Amino acid sequence: MKWMTWKGLIVTCVCASSFAMAVVAEAYEEGTLAESGSLSGTVRFEGKMPMPKGYNLTTVPDPIYCGRISDGRGWRLLQPFDVGSNGEFRHVVVFLDGIEKGKPFGEYTPPRIEAIDCKFEPFINVVRDLHDVVVVNMDPAFHDIQAYETSNLGPRVLFNVPLPISKRYPREAGLSANFHKHYEGATVVQSVKMTRGRKIFTMQCGFHPYMESWALVADHPYYTLADKEGRFELKDIPPGTYTVKIWYPYLGNEIEQTVTIEPSKEANVNLTVKAPTGRLYANQMVENAYVRYTITEDVQSTIVPTLEKQTIEKSE
Repeated sequence: MKWMTWKGLIVTCVCASSFAMAVVAEAYEEGTLAESGSLSGTVRFEGKMPMPKGYNLTTVPDPIYCGRISDGRGWRLLQPFDVGSNGEFRHVVVFLDGIEKGKPFGEYTPPRIEAIDCKFEPFINVVRDLHDVVVVNMDPAFHDIQAYETSNLGPRVLFNVPLPISKRYPREAGLSANFHKHYEGATVVQSVKMTRGRKIFTMQCGFHPYMESWALVADHPYYTLADKEGRFELKDIPPGTYTVKIWYPYLGNEIEQTVTIEPSKEANVNLTVKAPTGRLYANQMVENAYVRYTITEDVQSTIVPTLEKQTIEKSE
């Protein structure tokens, strides 16, 4: 293997909350490759689709506006798993684990996360430590960004800021379930500053808990997202043997496979994710009928899914 013009990453010190801590970059060296190969493949989801999360709209602000997308019975659903009709697992993060040398990171484009129809989109991103994320409110409803880093050690707050509404909305727009226009509010730019050893970034609305967005923090440039067909590709990989892994929130088991990259050749790997079983989250939706908090027929009749009536998807 031939390497040219290597340079190390800089050790940076940042201040988090009321105390300072050193954030040390991973030992990845970037430079010019004399030879390289590539990796492509697919990610498939196998088994029964997990139940969605369920949130009662009488317990959160803006039940009418955000209830435009609901099940018609007073519940907002969040299905974290994005799976196509043929089992293609979409937007899962695919990466090479533990690669120490390779191509430069290249230009970084901060991910743009939109609050639209009371959802954070995209649901999954790849971010970089000490780099920005951009968040914009497209709704005539108040949202609040609560961003965390998390791991098996527990969460830590990264930032908590309001998400401004566009001034183009009429004053009464936020109360109207039939108001479907989306105007861009003021852009909020925040820097991601992770504690050493943590790689999971998550964001939630402080008013609407069903609004989630997740990201994996890249410590080298060999990270990508599977497309709508579950396909992925990684280019300019130094020849060698690596472990390719996938990451997605709510997956309990780590999915990985060994792959060998040869010069000027494309390796192919197909990864299969078996559907997780059991209860995945505290607020998991259930199908059986029961008294739903204090929802009455009068209140329930006002929470009409005028934009999208959600259903519980099922797959085998």
